[in-house]
Amino acid sequence: MLIVVFIIALLSALVTGMLQINTEEIQLMQNHVYASQALAVAEAGLNDAFSEIRADDEWDDGFDDKSFGSHSYTVEVSGDLPNLTIESTGTSSQGFVARVEADITVGSVSPYIVRIDKLWINGDGDEDED
Repeated sequence: MLIVVFIIALLSALVTGMLQINTEEIQLMQNHVYASQALAVAEAGLNDAFSEIRADDEWDDGFDDKSFGSHSYTVEVSGDLPNLTIESTGTSSQGFVARVEADITVGSVSPYIVRIDKLWINGDGDEDED
């Protein structure tokens, strides 16, 4: 009888541990999904800015907390033509944040061609390169 109680206790501990591991894996997967949503929203903001620049090369207003479904993005434009820097920050409805920054060159003829020279995803465009 003592051995049976010991085996049941051991199996209970094993099952509890496995459930904890599965719960953590599910949470990690959800975090990955929410972070991917934020990145997609930041990329949408970048593309929205490209669309505005293609129509009007003087556009530099950016967007402040623009709604994108249940998410939002903020876009900032800096620099002087033809070389601009566009920074887009996407926020998922769960509060996850991702940032995309692009150094671009804008063409001189309408519709203005936008060429991406450098692209940073969740990084800092001000970092020195080795």
